[in-house]
Amino acid sequence: MQPDRRLTPQALTPAIDRFLDLAGRKIARLDREWDPARGAPVFTCRGRYTSRGWTEWTQGFQYGCALLYYDLTGDTAFLDMGRRRTVTHMATHVSHTGVHDHGFNNLSTYGNLRRLMREGRLAHDPRELDFYELAIKVSGAVQASRWTRIADGTGFIHSFNGPHSLFADTLRSLRILGLAHRLGHVLMSEGDRPVSLLGRLVEHALTTARYNVYYGEGRDAYDVPGRVAHESLFNITDGQYRCPSTQQGYSPFSTWTRGLAWILCGYAEQLEFLAALTEADLAPWGGRDAVITPMERAALATAEFYLAHSFVDGLAFWDTGAPGVASFGPLAAAPSDPYNDTEPLDSSAAAICAQGYLRLGNYLAAKGDAERSRRYRAAACTIARALLAEPYLSAQARHQGLLLHVVYHRPNGWDHVPRGRLVPCGESAMWGDYHLMELVLLLRREAEGKPYPVFFA
Repeated sequence: MQPDRRLTPQALTPAIDRFLDLAGRKIARLDREWDPARGAPVFTCRGRYTSRGWTEWTQGFQYGCALLYYDLTGDTAFLDMGRRRTVTHMATHVSHTGVHDHGFNNLSTYGNLRRLMREGRLAHDPRELDFYELAIKVSGAVQASRWTRIADGTGFIHSFNGPHSLFADTLRSLRILGLAHRLGHVLMSEGDRPVSLLGRLVEHALTTARYNVYYGEGRDAYDVPGRVAHESLFNITDGQYRCPSTQQGYSPFSTWTRGLAWILCGYAEQLEFLAALTEADLAPWGGRDAVITPMERAALATAEFYLAHSFVDGLAFWDTGAPGVASFGPLAAAPSDPYNDTEPLDSSAAAICAQGYLRLGNYLAAKGDAERSRRYRAAACTIARALLAEPYLSAQARHQGLLLHVVYHRPNGWDHVPRGRLVPCGESAMWGDYHLMELVLLLRREAEGKPYPVFFA
């Protein structure tokens, strides 16, 4: 990528206005036409949303898009839509013991509603606020209960694959524990033993930084600084680490780009959260330096890796080691082409990374690292410029998605390949639409000098 340092959130305002005009109509149309009995909308096929039974991890993104649209425009019809659908359909996600997706589903709905009320964007109602906060507390505790202890005595929140599986994805979902902790909640275990949600957040984040992110230290023959393993596998009998793996990437020894995006955005957000805590808060885990330093290292390594493995405009292939990538040569020499017939891109990874770059840049600015702050903020705006224009912006009214050229599961062949093409392109996914909305909210708030949205306020 070549970050354009001339770009600012203010300069992106016309593109954001156009995006919002499209987004309102598409969010309302999907709400009218989608039958929740089919499950959650996951990704599009020929421009229409479909479901895919794996886990129901995208329903909160659908209703979260409506809430973010209200946040951006003040259109109360979308507030009513998101509020009503949350009450009607999201309760089972709060107590779902089988997934690692609580921060996705429940902070996109209950979390956004709580934030909007605390910001004064909707009327303060103590009982309604209690309802949102109770949902968040329960969700955080249920998420924290999916715990696998490893050989060093710490552990991680295991993925839906089972207790042996540490996913990169969970790093972004981890924030539900942070907010539940801020609300004074704990997980109660056997013998009425309280378990700190902050402790599980910290231990999971440090375990992920240790095993899922690489730093060029010779862990294996493919140890490139900033490379990310989608999954780390552990022997649950003795807690020993075994090997890298992947579910959605090309191989255990290549970087599935969306996995890296979850890492980059997740650490940037956690660094903002941890900066708001005191030294005493972090003392049980070795103090601020012991907690923060590995997370900063992971965030910076993945930020630099993505810059080096993306096209000029900030888009990247779905996996940096996929077979066709080598035939392109140096990516920095050309803009992206989502209609190439060698390997698909994943625009959702770019949208998630862009938010990560913006938050990481702002975090570094607060620490006095002006040079890296400018670079990463420019990267965020460069990606946003590409995503808010064709061919990535879904401008056709008949297409239900907002962000085009998203890949869900390339190895399983779930993504639609249009007639006459060799690889998937032209489709959307619920998490891509939602994270583009989150990115737009960040940019719009900054451009207008409005409060900076964080999950833990």
